[in-house]
Amino acid sequence: MESGEVNPQLLSATINTLFGGGKGLLAMDESTPTCDKRFAAVGIPQTAEARRAYRELIITTPGLGRYIGGAILFDETIRQTTKEGVPFPKFLADAGIVPGIKVDEGTNDLAGHPGERITAGLDGLRERLLEYSNLGARFAKWRSVITIGDGIPTRGCLDANAQDLARYAALCQEVGLVPIVEPEILMDGDHTIELCAEVTGEMLFTVFSEIYQEGVDLEGMILKPNMVLPGLSCPIRNSIDEVADITAETLLRVVPAAVPAIAFLSGGQSGELACSHLNAMNLKFRERLPWVLSFSFARAIQHPALEIWAGEDTQVSAAQNALFHRAHCSQAARCGDYTTDMETTK
Repeated sequence: MESGEVNPQLLSATINTLFGGGKGLLAMDESTPTCDKRFAAVGIPQTAEARRAYRELIITTPGLGRYIGGAILFDETIRQTTKEGVPFPKFLADAGIVPGIKVDEGTNDLAGHPGERITAGLDGLRERLLEYSNLGARFAKWRSVITIGDGIPTRGCLDANAQDLARYAALCQEVGLVPIVEPEILMDGDHTIELCAEVTGEMLFTVFSEIYQEGVDLEGMILKPNMVLPGLSCPIRNSIDEVADITAETLLRVVPAAVPAIAFLSGGQSGELACSHLNAMNLKFRERLPWVLSFSFARAIQHPALEIWAGEDTQVSAAQNALFHRAHCSQAARCGDYTTDMETTK
């Protein structure tokens, strides 16, 4: 597709397909270093063919399209094919799953701001988006990371990352791709859930202020935030309901009602915990939510399958069963139908 004026109908149609039928997103856009690190942890060779085989295992899981409306790919992945030679984007589309693409190029140190990061990838982004669109992508993702620590995040860090997220989103819509805007507050640290809520709210307010300035169509974008959680080393561990309450209340205060969908990242949570939190939000706040509250999980869906597969062809079917189960649980949580009994009756 050529760049030009924003087509709101096209963007809305893509979003409706992604989340129709109670579905959510599968994030399988790990960079090569991240994917290789996870492979090394379970003894899988860190090769392009091993990565291709693993991603084929994921996208060829029978029935995956019942629960997954879209899959976020990495640059390497969108160019790969099944062993029969079918391009991954075509295979996904034929299975009823919309192909998407991660377009940021990772994070670098933010000059003048020790301990803070800025995301790279705006240079040449318009041309890359056009190429990805021609390869079959219908939506894109850009991730910024915010760390809570001593004296951080600073206003300069929040502003710089929000500006880049807004510029990226405008470029996506220009070429007909739905932008997923991902400002992630990292779980690292000993901060309380209350401090995470404060920083999450401030970052989201900043992001939407910049989005307004850039003229981004709110109805043609997706927000991918973190859930509001205490830091990993915080001694206070909040209950499922406490996390659901403070997360939903934070979003209700700052996310415009015109945004059609919020798809949470799992942020290192286990699949069971991420589903429990999402389910509680959909159960408790269903009547108050102006947007779809769904998922865009990576490890929370993939991790059990990766451990079962471990690079062995004989384990593909068992790994796919585990992946299908986690996708099913995630979709149930999106609809408020998840129970922990699902984990024992799989």
